[in-house]
Amino acid sequence: MTKKLVLIVIIPFVLISCARREVKIEEEVVIIPKDTIPPVEEVVKIPLELSRIHFDFDKYHIRSGDAKILEKNAEVLKAYPKVSIRIEGHCDERGTNEYNLALGERRAIAASDYLVRLGIEKKKISIISYGEERPLVPEHNESAWAKNRRAEFVMMK
Repeated sequence: MTKKLVLIVIIPFVLISCARREVKIEEEVVIIPKDTIPPVEEVVKIPLELSRIHFDFDKYHIRSGDAKILEKNAEVLKAYPKVSIRIEGHCDERGTNEYNLALGERRAIAASDYLVRLGIEKKKISIISYGEERPLVPEHNESAWAKNRRAEFVMMK
């Protein structure tokens, strides 16, 4: 008898707690005028990166082929005047760490000076040398070393 009484008392509470509650969600619709959304062409035109240049062994002079790359990089930078860049100087693994850090810095400075002569404001350029610490190709041969002797250009805001 007590079991029946307990069941009669508990069952309504169980049913009430399982009942569904309706929740009203109010959606707010925002209308964006067409003239505030940039066309897709404008978004696609922004380059993702600037091209890197390479150097001869133990040199920091800009080669003629790399001068053309720097001219193209300068055109991109002129098209986006609010963008700043960091030039990263790199070396191959030959030489001491100290020597390669200094050579990487001279390479970054040479690239920076060339861009300044092409009309890029010096205040928009920062430089850093990684020496031999960040090889592009980790192999130990002339082909890999030639690819690792470089200056890279990182776009900043």
